[in-house]
Amino acid sequence: MHNNFKKLTLVAAVAAVAFASQANAGGYQINEQSVSGQGYGHAGRSSNVHDATIVYGNPAGMSFLDRAQITAGGTFLSVDTDISNVSANRTLDAGVIGGGAPVGTQVPVGAIPGTNDGDMVPGTLVPFAFYAHPVNEQLAFGFGVYAPFGSKTEYEDTFQGRYFGDYTELRVVSAQPTVSYRFNEQWSAGIGITYNQVEGELRRQLPSSAAFNAAGDIDSRVEGDDDGWGYNLGVIYQPVPETTLGLTYRSAVDYELEGTFQATDPLGNVVRADTASLDLTTPETVNFSLTQQMTDRLKLMFGASWVRWSQFEEISIIGSQGNEITNEQQNYSNAWAFASGGEYQLTPTLALRAGVTLDFTPTNDQDRSVRIPSDERRIFSVGAGWSPTPDLTLDFAYSYLTERSTFVEQDRQDLLASAQTGGVPVGGATYSADYKNEAHGFGAQLTYRF
Repeated sequence: MHNNFKKLTLVAAVAAVAFASQANAGGYQINEQSVSGQGYGHAGRSSNVHDATIVYGNPAGMSFLDRAQITAGGTFLSVDTDISNVSANRTLDAGVIGGGAPVGTQVPVGAIPGTNDGDMVPGTLVPFAFYAHPVNEQLAFGFGVYAPFGSKTEYEDTFQGRYFGDYTELRVVSAQPTVSYRFNEQWSAGIGITYNQVEGELRRQLPSSAAFNAAGDIDSRVEGDDDGWGYNLGVIYQPVPETTLGLTYRSAVDYELEGTFQATDPLGNVVRADTASLDLTTPETVNFSLTQQMTDRLKLMFGASWVRWSQFEEISIIGSQGNEITNEQQNYSNAWAFASGGEYQLTPTLALRAGVTLDFTPTNDQDRSVRIPSDERRIFSVGAGWSPTPDLTLDFAYSYLTERSTFVEQDRQDLLASAQTGGVPVGGATYSADYKNEAHGFGAQLTYRF
């Protein structure tokens, strides 16, 4: 199984955020581990015990289930991006322009040829599966497989910002055995141990001539993979049967990714190759939520999540000789998300849900890049749960995400270094553009109780 992850890239493991940033939670975190929860905006993630997806939401919640059950499903994410007001320019050393030696000062010489199609995020299905088994009224065991982090962006070959990044892919898959214990009618606690495997790929282009034509670009990419261990802790407090409070802590996970760096010219010749390594820490998260049973039919929920994104300061890829292959500053800030939602039991077999989520971005205006063109967002969700029999429930949900318009402004002056220039960079590139992102999420899941 480990060999299946060998194709992941290093930098993507930390920088592949454009997809998750636009379609899910802040940064490159994924929220899609429950379709029943998606219907009310994940507002009751740590407190609403509905099905086996509580294995992820709050390990302590398994003790509140009345029998064994399995829940499996997924959410299909479709992201639309509009890129406008683009300015992309190339620069050359003033001395080289005059036919002489480099003087160390670059000046603009014209636009970078290319396009800005947008919609660089392909449609993606995010699946999950959970099993929960109450042993008795106090003890319960469970297991889950899901994706806590992930992203993919793929710009067109002629993208004008290709010298800052044109392809990023990340996938983290977690397996989580879980146990919970209910001490009394009010208190329950749980713990889950996570085994996580990461794979990813990061690419950007390098010009081979002062013309900066896409057909002559050198393809530069970094790949790598690793695995790591983490844990989840959860507690549930139910002061009265109508009120449930939940608190969940998900640990950070440390990775030491090892992989390869390779640059290939348009003819397929490898012009440079090396090993590569990257230290990566996926952030810790804390979620608090409240579920209040208002009437026999109406349930309201509120949730707040905090992510320690401040650990993500830079993407630094190191070669075999200790040389830095690439460095991309990120300087993320810790971020909050808030959600409110509700569920109404319309009939004994049909429940209707709705929710709103406000998700604040960890990115900043100075360091935002074409890999991370995201900002603060609002998510509106609706859903339904249909139970044709007491043993079977089918859940469906739809979410619409709209993001505040944002901008990207980048520049670099480390291009066109060659033997002819003595290894000195004599060219550079600038790229600025406005981004407007929106996304649609379509979810379906099945729960079967034994």
